[in-house]
Amino acid sequence: MGDHFTDEDDALLAELGVEVELRATAAYTPREERIIAGFDDIQRFVEREGHAPRHGEDRDIFERLYAVRLDRLRGLVECRTLLEPLDRQGLLSGATPAPAPSAESMTDEELLAELGADADRSGLTDLRHVRARAEIRAAEEIARAERCADFDSFRPLFEQVQRDLKAGVRQARSFGRDAAIAPGDFFILTGQLVYVAEMAEKYWTPEGAPNARLRVIFANGTESNLLLRSLQAALYKDESGRRVTAPNAGPLFGDTWDDDDLPSGTIYVLRSLSTHPFITAHRDLIHKIGVTSGKVETRIANAAQEATYLLAEVEIVAKYKLARINRAKLESVFHRVFAAAQIDIEIPDRFGHPVRPHEWFLVPLHVIDEAVDRVRDGSITEVEYNTATGRFVQRTAT
Repeated sequence: MGDHFTDEDDALLAELGVEVELRATAAYTPREERIIAGFDDIQRFVEREGHAPRHGEDRDIFERLYAVRLDRLRGLVECRTLLEPLDRQGLLSGATPAPAPSAESMTDEELLAELGADADRSGLTDLRHVRARAEIRAAEEIARAERCADFDSFRPLFEQVQRDLKAGVRQARSFGRDAAIAPGDFFILTGQLVYVAEMAEKYWTPEGAPNARLRVIFANGTESNLLLRSLQAALYKDESGRRVTAPNAGPLFGDTWDDDDLPSGTIYVLRSLSTHPFITAHRDLIHKIGVTSGKVETRIANAAQEATYLLAEVEIVAKYKLARINRAKLESVFHRVFAAAQIDIEIPDRFGHPVRPHEWFLVPLHVIDEAVDRVRDGSITEVEYNTATGRFVQRTAT
Protein backbone atom coordinates (compact mmCIF):
# COMPACT_ATOMS: atom_id res chain seq x y z
CA MET A 1 0.00 0.00 0.00
CA GLY A 2 2.86 2.33 0.77
CA ASP A 3 3.92 2.28 -2.87
CA HIS A 4 0.85 4.40 -3.71
CA PHE A 5 2.35 7.43 -1.96
CA THR A 6 4.63 9.72 -3.88
CA ASP A 7 7.76 11.37 -2.51
CA GLU A 8 5.91 14.69 -2.77
CA ASP A 9 3.11 13.37 -0.52
CA ASP A 10 5.68 12.05 1.91
CA ALA A 11 7.48 15.40 2.08
CA LEU A 12 4.26 17.33 2.66
CA LEU A 13 3.21 15.01 5.47
CA ALA A 14 6.62 15.53 7.06
CA GLU A 15 6.19 19.32 6.83
CA LEU A 16 2.85 18.96 8.60
CA GLY A 17 4.72 17.60 11.60
CA VAL A 18 3.64 13.96 11.41
CA GLU A 19 5.60 11.88 13.90
CA VAL A 20 8.28 9.59 12.51
CA GLU A 21 8.46 7.19 15.47
CA LEU A 22 7.49 3.66 14.42
CA ARG A 23 4.88 1.48 16.08
CA ALA A 24 5.91 -1.78 17.69
CA THR A 25 4.11 -3.81 15.04
CA ALA A 26 5.85 -4.58 11.78
CA ALA A 27 2.58 -4.77 9.82
CA TYR A 28 3.08 -1.34 8.22
CA THR A 29 5.78 0.28 6.16
CA PRO A 30 7.68 3.19 7.76
CA ARG A 31 5.71 5.63 5.62
CA GLU A 32 2.38 4.14 6.76
CA GLU A 33 3.55 4.20 10.38
CA ARG A 34 4.20 7.92 10.09
CA ILE A 35 0.75 8.57 8.63
CA ILE A 36 -0.93 6.54 11.39
CA ALA A 37 1.09 8.34 14.08
CA GLY A 38 0.00 11.69 12.66
CA PHE A 39 -3.63 10.56 12.69
CA ASP A 40 -3.18 9.44 16.31
CA ASP A 41 -2.17 13.00 17.20
CA ILE A 42 -5.45 14.28 15.73
CA GLN A 43 -7.48 11.64 17.57
CA ARG A 44 -5.86 12.56 20.88
CA PHE A 45 -6.70 16.20 20.21
CA VAL A 46 -10.36 15.27 19.62
CA GLU A 47 -10.48 13.20 22.82
CA ARG A 48 -9.01 16.09 24.79
CA GLU A 49 -10.97 18.98 23.25
CA GLY A 50 -14.23 17.27 22.27
CA HIS A 51 -14.25 18.46 18.65
CA ALA A 52 -12.33 18.04 15.41
CA PRO A 53 -9.48 20.52 14.81
CA ARG A 54 -10.63 23.74 13.13
CA HIS A 55 -9.08 26.39 10.93
CA GLY A 56 -8.92 30.04 11.95
CA GLU A 57 -6.45 32.74 12.94
CA ASP A 58 -7.68 32.71 16.53
CA ARG A 59 -6.97 28.97 16.91
CA ASP A 60 -3.95 27.51 18.65
CA ILE A 61 -1.14 26.76 16.20
CA PHE A 62 -1.30 23.03 16.93
CA GLU A 63 -5.05 22.91 16.27
CA ARG A 64 -4.55 24.71 12.97
CA LEU A 65 -1.76 22.32 12.05
CA TYR A 66 -3.98 19.33 12.84
CA ALA A 67 -6.81 20.84 10.78
CA VAL A 68 -4.57 21.16 7.71
CA ARG A 69 -3.22 17.66 8.30
CA LEU A 70 -6.74 16.22 8.56
CA ASP A 71 -7.73 17.92 5.31
CA ARG A 72 -4.72 16.31 3.66
CA LEU A 73 -5.52 12.84 5.00
CA ARG A 74 -9.16 13.15 3.93
CA GLY A 75 -8.11 14.14 0.43
CA LEU A 76 -5.80 11.19 -0.26
CA VAL A 77 -7.58 7.94 -1.11
CA GLU A 78 -4.60 5.89 0.03
CA CYS A 79 -4.62 7.59 3.43
CA ARG A 80 -8.35 7.07 3.89
CA THR A 81 -8.03 3.38 3.02
CA LEU A 82 -5.20 2.98 5.50
CA LEU A 83 -6.84 4.91 8.33
CA GLU A 84 -10.54 4.07 8.08
CA PRO A 85 -10.20 0.89 10.22
CA LEU A 86 -8.62 3.07 12.94
CA ASP A 87 -11.10 5.97 12.62
CA ARG A 88 -13.19 5.37 15.75
CA GLN A 89 -14.33 9.03 15.81
CA GLY A 90 -15.53 9.29 12.22
CA LEU A 91 -13.03 12.02 11.39
CA LEU A 92 -12.36 10.93 7.83
CA SER A 93 -16.03 11.02 6.87
CA GLY A 94 -16.75 14.32 8.59
CA ALA A 95 -16.97 17.62 6.76
CA THR A 96 -14.08 20.02 6.96
CA PRO A 97 -14.84 22.28 9.99
CA ALA A 98 -14.27 25.54 8.08
CA PRO A 99 -13.35 26.54 4.52
CA ALA A 100 -9.62 26.44 3.98
CA PRO A 101 -7.21 26.11 1.06
CA SER A 102 -6.74 22.53 -0.05
CA ALA A 103 -3.50 21.22 1.45
CA GLU A 104 -3.00 19.04 -1.60
CA SER A 105 -2.84 22.05 -3.92
CA MET A 106 -0.84 24.32 -1.61
CA THR A 107 2.75 25.24 -2.25
CA ASP A 108 5.27 25.07 0.58
CA GLU A 109 5.04 28.86 1.00
CA GLU A 110 1.22 28.77 1.09
CA LEU A 111 1.27 25.96 3.63
CA LEU A 112 3.65 27.92 5.83
CA ALA A 113 1.39 30.97 5.55
CA GLU A 114 -1.61 28.86 6.61
CA LEU A 115 0.32 27.71 9.65
CA GLY A 116 1.62 31.23 10.45
CA ALA A 117 5.25 30.17 10.05
CA ASP A 118 8.29 32.34 9.61
CA ALA A 119 9.77 32.52 6.12
CA ASP A 120 12.91 30.72 7.30
CA ARG A 121 12.60 27.33 5.58
CA SER A 122 15.23 25.81 7.87
CA GLY A 123 12.60 25.42 10.56
CA LEU A 124 9.85 23.59 8.65
CA THR A 125 9.45 20.89 11.30
CA ASP A 126 10.56 22.97 14.27
CA LEU A 127 7.59 24.73 15.90
CA ARG A 128 9.89 27.24 17.56
CA HIS A 129 9.87 28.95 14.15
CA VAL A 130 6.06 29.04 14.02
CA ARG A 131 4.38 32.23 15.17
CA ALA A 132 0.74 32.38 16.21
CA ARG A 133 -1.38 34.98 14.45
CA ALA A 134 -1.89 36.71 17.81
CA GLU A 135 1.86 37.39 18.03
CA ILE A 136 1.96 38.70 14.47
CA ARG A 137 -1.08 40.90 15.12
CA ALA A 138 0.44 42.24 18.33
CA ALA A 139 3.67 43.20 16.58
CA GLU A 140 1.71 44.98 13.86
CA GLU A 141 -0.46 46.86 16.35
CA ILE A 142 2.53 47.94 18.43
CA ALA A 143 4.25 49.11 15.27
CA ARG A 144 1.18 51.23 14.47
CA ALA A 145 1.23 53.00 17.86
CA GLU A 146 0.21 56.63 17.57
CA ARG A 147 1.11 59.72 19.58
CA CYS A 148 -0.77 59.90 22.89
CA ALA A 149 -2.49 63.32 22.91
CA ASP A 150 -2.99 63.38 26.69
CA PHE A 151 0.34 61.82 27.64
CA ASP A 152 1.04 64.60 30.15
CA SER A 153 -1.66 63.10 32.40
CA PHE A 154 0.13 59.74 32.34
CA ARG A 155 3.71 61.01 32.59
CA PRO A 156 3.61 61.24 36.44
CA LEU A 157 2.53 57.61 36.61
CA PHE A 158 5.52 56.45 34.58
CA GLU A 159 7.88 58.62 36.61
CA GLN A 160 6.48 57.23 39.89
CA VAL A 161 6.82 53.63 38.69
CA GLN A 162 10.45 54.30 37.75
CA ARG A 163 11.08 55.66 41.25
CA ASP A 164 9.25 52.70 42.82
CA LEU A 165 11.37 50.23 40.87
CA LYS A 166 14.59 51.93 41.95
CA ALA A 167 13.44 52.03 45.57
CA GLY A 168 12.32 48.41 45.55
CA VAL A 169 8.69 49.32 46.18
CA ARG A 170 7.83 47.54 42.94
CA GLN A 171 9.51 44.61 41.22
CA ALA A 172 9.82 43.51 37.59
CA ARG A 173 8.99 39.81 37.28
CA SER A 174 9.05 37.54 34.26
CA PHE A 175 5.75 37.45 32.42
CA GLY A 176 4.17 34.02 32.14
CA ARG A 177 3.36 32.58 35.53
CA ASP A 178 0.64 35.19 35.93
CA ALA A 179 -0.73 36.10 32.49
CA ALA A 180 -3.64 38.19 33.79
CA ILE A 181 -3.94 41.72 32.43
CA ALA A 182 -6.12 44.43 33.95
CA PRO A 183 -6.39 48.21 33.68
CA GLY A 184 -3.82 49.87 35.91
CA ASP A 185 -1.19 47.19 35.28
CA PHE A 186 2.34 48.08 34.21
CA PHE A 187 4.59 45.91 32.06
CA ILE A 188 7.99 46.15 30.41
CA LEU A 189 7.79 45.33 26.71
CA THR A 190 10.67 45.68 24.25
CA GLY A 191 12.60 47.54 26.92
CA GLN A 192 10.06 50.24 27.76
CA LEU A 193 7.32 50.69 30.32
CA VAL A 194 3.76 49.97 29.20
CA TYR A 195 0.62 51.06 31.05
CA VAL A 196 -2.81 49.51 30.54
CA ALA A 197 -5.01 52.59 30.88
CA GLU A 198 -8.42 51.26 29.84
CA MET A 199 -10.17 48.02 29.02
CA ALA A 200 -13.41 47.73 27.04
CA GLU A 201 -16.09 45.22 27.98
CA LYS A 202 -14.69 41.69 28.06
CA TYR A 203 -15.92 39.02 25.70
CA TRP A 204 -15.09 35.34 25.36
CA THR A 205 -13.43 33.67 22.39
CA PRO A 206 -14.84 30.38 21.01
CA GLU A 207 -12.19 28.60 23.09
CA GLY A 208 -13.52 30.22 26.28
CA ALA A 209 -10.61 32.62 26.75
CA PRO A 210 -11.28 36.22 27.85
CA ASN A 211 -10.44 39.02 25.44
CA ALA A 212 -11.03 42.78 25.28
CA ARG A 213 -9.80 45.88 23.49
CA LEU A 214 -7.25 47.83 25.57
CA ARG A 215 -5.91 51.34 25.58
CA VAL A 216 -2.18 50.83 26.11
CA ILE A 217 0.13 53.78 26.84
CA PHE A 218 3.87 53.52 26.18
CA ALA A 219 6.53 55.44 28.08
CA ASN A 220 7.75 57.00 24.82
CA GLY A 221 4.51 59.00 24.55
CA THR A 222 2.63 56.75 22.13
CA GLU A 223 -0.46 54.59 22.56
CA SER A 224 -2.10 51.61 20.88
CA ASN A 225 -5.51 49.90 21.03
CA LEU A 226 -4.18 46.39 21.49
CA LEU A 227 -6.32 43.35 22.15
CA LEU A 228 -5.75 41.77 25.55
CA ARG A 229 -4.64 38.48 23.97
CA SER A 230 -2.35 40.35 21.56
CA LEU A 231 -0.58 42.05 24.46
CA GLN A 232 -0.23 38.69 26.20
CA ALA A 233 1.27 37.22 23.02
CA ALA A 234 3.74 40.10 22.68
CA LEU A 235 4.86 39.73 26.31
CA TYR A 236 5.26 35.98 25.90
CA LYS A 237 7.29 36.50 22.72
CA ASP A 238 9.60 39.09 24.30
CA GLU A 239 12.20 37.20 26.35
CA SER A 240 12.74 40.36 28.41
CA GLY A 241 8.99 40.95 28.89
CA ARG A 242 8.19 41.71 32.52
CA ARG A 243 5.23 42.36 34.79
CA VAL A 244 5.72 45.29 37.15
CA THR A 245 4.25 44.40 40.53
CA ALA A 246 1.89 46.65 42.47
CA PRO A 247 3.42 48.93 45.10
CA ASN A 248 3.34 48.17 48.80
CA ALA A 249 -0.06 48.50 50.47
CA GLY A 250 -1.35 51.94 51.30
CA PRO A 251 -4.51 54.05 51.03
CA LEU A 252 -6.06 53.58 47.61
CA PHE A 253 -8.05 56.79 47.46
CA GLY A 254 -8.72 59.94 49.45
CA ASP A 255 -11.81 61.60 50.85
CA THR A 256 -11.16 64.96 49.21
CA TRP A 257 -10.79 66.14 45.65
CA ASP A 258 -7.79 68.13 44.48
CA ASP A 259 -7.49 70.15 41.30
CA ASP A 260 -4.74 67.87 40.01
CA ASP A 261 -6.58 64.58 40.68
CA LEU A 262 -6.44 62.06 37.87
CA PRO A 263 -9.82 61.18 36.33
CA SER A 264 -11.53 58.59 38.50
CA GLY A 265 -15.10 57.48 38.92
CA THR A 266 -17.63 55.66 41.05
CA ILE A 267 -17.91 52.31 42.79
CA TYR A 268 -21.42 51.02 42.24
CA VAL A 269 -23.34 48.17 43.85
CA LEU A 270 -26.28 46.68 41.97
CA ARG A 271 -29.10 44.34 42.91
CA SER A 272 -30.73 42.17 40.25
CA LEU A 273 -34.48 42.17 39.63
CA SER A 274 -34.23 38.84 37.79
CA THR A 275 -36.97 36.23 38.31
CA HIS A 276 -34.42 33.41 38.25
CA PRO A 277 -35.28 31.13 41.24
CA PHE A 278 -31.82 31.38 42.82
CA ILE A 279 -31.71 35.16 42.45
CA THR A 280 -35.23 35.52 43.84
CA ALA A 281 -34.40 33.39 46.89
CA HIS A 282 -31.25 35.39 47.73
CA ARG A 283 -32.04 38.80 46.25
CA ASP A 284 -30.99 40.84 49.31
CA LEU A 285 -27.57 39.15 49.43
CA ILE A 286 -26.61 38.98 45.75
CA HIS A 287 -24.79 42.08 44.50
CA LYS A 288 -22.74 43.13 41.53
CA ILE A 289 -19.76 45.32 42.37
CA GLY A 290 -18.25 47.46 39.64
CA VAL A 291 -16.39 50.66 38.95
CA THR A 292 -17.13 53.15 36.18
CA SER A 293 -15.78 56.50 35.06
CA GLY A 294 -19.18 57.63 33.75
CA LYS A 295 -22.74 57.69 34.98
CA VAL A 296 -23.88 54.45 36.56
CA GLU A 297 -27.36 54.99 35.12
CA THR A 298 -25.90 55.08 31.61
CA ARG A 299 -23.85 51.95 32.28
CA ILE A 300 -26.95 49.93 33.23
CA ALA A 301 -29.41 51.42 30.71
CA ASN A 302 -29.55 48.20 28.66
CA ALA A 303 -29.18 45.77 31.55
CA ALA A 304 -32.13 43.62 30.45
CA GLN A 305 -30.36 42.96 27.12
CA GLU A 306 -26.94 42.06 28.53
CA ALA A 307 -25.87 38.75 30.06
CA THR A 308 -23.47 40.68 32.32
CA TYR A 309 -26.54 41.94 34.18
CA LEU A 310 -28.31 38.54 34.14
CA LEU A 311 -30.55 39.72 31.28
CA ALA A 312 -32.73 41.57 33.76
CA GLU A 313 -33.29 45.05 35.12
CA VAL A 314 -31.13 46.08 38.07
CA GLU A 315 -31.36 48.65 40.83
CA ILE A 316 -28.56 50.76 42.26
CA VAL A 317 -28.25 50.15 45.99
CA ALA A 318 -25.01 52.03 46.73
CA LYS A 319 -22.52 54.41 45.10
CA TYR A 320 -19.14 55.60 46.37
CA LYS A 321 -17.25 58.44 44.66
CA LEU A 322 -13.57 57.86 43.89
CA ALA A 323 -10.68 60.31 43.87
CA ARG A 324 -7.01 59.85 42.99
CA ILE A 325 -7.45 56.18 42.17
CA ASN A 326 -7.05 53.77 39.32
CA ARG A 327 -10.63 52.62 39.16
CA ALA A 328 -10.02 49.27 37.42
CA LYS A 329 -7.32 48.26 39.88
CA LEU A 330 -9.73 49.04 42.72
CA GLU A 331 -12.38 46.88 41.04
CA SER A 332 -9.92 44.00 40.89
CA VAL A 333 -9.23 44.44 44.61
CA PHE A 334 -12.91 43.99 45.41
CA HIS A 335 -13.18 40.97 43.16
CA ARG A 336 -10.15 39.37 44.78
CA VAL A 337 -11.45 39.99 48.29
CA PHE A 338 -14.86 38.52 47.49
CA ALA A 339 -13.68 35.79 45.10
CA ALA A 340 -14.84 33.01 47.43
CA ALA A 341 -18.35 34.50 47.43
CA GLN A 342 -18.70 34.79 43.66
CA ILE A 343 -21.88 33.06 42.56
CA ASP A 344 -21.74 30.37 39.90
CA ILE A 345 -24.93 30.62 37.89
CA GLU A 346 -25.70 29.71 34.30
CA ILE A 347 -28.41 31.45 32.29
CA PRO A 348 -29.37 31.30 28.60
CA ASP A 349 -28.56 34.38 26.56
CA ARG A 350 -30.93 35.90 23.98
CA PHE A 351 -29.98 33.17 21.52
CA GLY A 352 -30.41 30.32 23.99
CA HIS A 353 -26.68 29.84 24.51
CA PRO A 354 -25.57 29.20 28.12
CA VAL A 355 -23.49 31.96 29.73
CA ARG A 356 -21.98 32.39 33.19
CA PRO A 357 -22.05 36.06 34.22
CA HIS A 358 -19.19 37.29 36.37
CA GLU A 359 -18.89 39.96 39.06
CA TRP A 360 -21.95 38.88 41.09
CA PHE A 361 -21.30 38.03 44.72
CA LEU A 362 -23.27 36.58 47.63
CA VAL A 363 -22.28 39.35 50.06
CA PRO A 364 -24.42 41.54 52.38
CA LEU A 365 -24.43 45.25 51.61
CA HIS A 366 -23.03 46.18 55.03
CA VAL A 367 -19.95 44.02 54.31
CA ILE A 368 -19.40 45.91 51.06
CA ASP A 369 -19.61 49.16 53.04
CA GLU A 370 -16.93 47.84 55.38
CA ALA A 371 -14.78 46.85 52.41
CA VAL A 372 -14.93 50.42 51.07
CA ASP A 373 -13.84 51.76 54.48
CA ARG A 374 -10.96 49.27 54.55
CA VAL A 375 -9.90 50.41 51.08
CA ARG A 376 -9.78 53.98 52.35
CA ASP A 377 -7.53 53.16 55.31
CA GLY A 378 -5.43 50.58 53.44
CA SER A 379 -6.38 47.62 55.65
CA ILE A 380 -8.18 45.78 52.83
CA THR A 381 -4.94 43.95 52.00
CA GLU A 382 -4.78 42.53 55.52
CA VAL A 383 -8.12 40.70 55.51
CA GLU A 384 -10.12 38.16 53.56
CA TYR A 385 -13.85 37.48 53.45
CA ASN A 386 -15.08 34.40 55.31
CA THR A 387 -18.19 33.10 53.57
CA ALA A 388 -19.18 30.90 56.51
CA THR A 389 -19.38 33.78 59.02
CA GLY A 390 -20.11 36.60 56.56
CA ARG A 391 -17.28 38.65 58.08
CA PHE A 392 -13.76 39.77 57.33
CA VAL A 393 -10.98 37.83 59.04
CA GLN A 394 -7.25 38.31 59.19
CA ARG A 395 -5.72 37.21 55.90
CA THR A 396 -3.80 33.94 56.06
CA ALA A 397 -0.10 34.35 55.37
CA THR A 398 1.13 32.66 52.17
